[in-house]
Amino acid sequence: VQLQASGGGLVQPGGSLRLSCAASGMIFSIFDMGWYRQAPGKQRELVAAITNGGTTNYADSVKGRFTISRDNAKNTVYLQMNSLKPEDTAVYYCNGGITRGRILAGTSGPYWGQGTLVTVSS
Repeated sequence: VQLQASGGGLVQPGGSLRLSCAASGMIFSIFDMGWYRQAPGKQRELVAAITNGGTTNYADSVKGRFTISRDNAKNTVYLQMNSLKPEDTAVYYCNGGITRGRILAGTSGPYWGQGTLVTVSS
């Protein structure tokens, strides 16, 4: 199983980025997927999650600004990030391989992407 994350970069406050995570070696459509992030000196936290049926959940800090979506035909999960703030700066990881909606409560799956760095700075 491989999760390949991309789309990070440097963006000014108020800007937008879209992260992508392409999965291979797994039956993508049956699994819940999520995006986590880890800022320097902080623990990794769940940012957004989506079940195989499309139910979503977000951290309070990103509600109304971030949107998670998935394209099962492309085996890809996305994270659209708008109105970015400096505190969104972190390495973002995609995660998957779990079912039954458990990812919505913060239970991570066994598969992790390599991480993509998002830096929000002027």
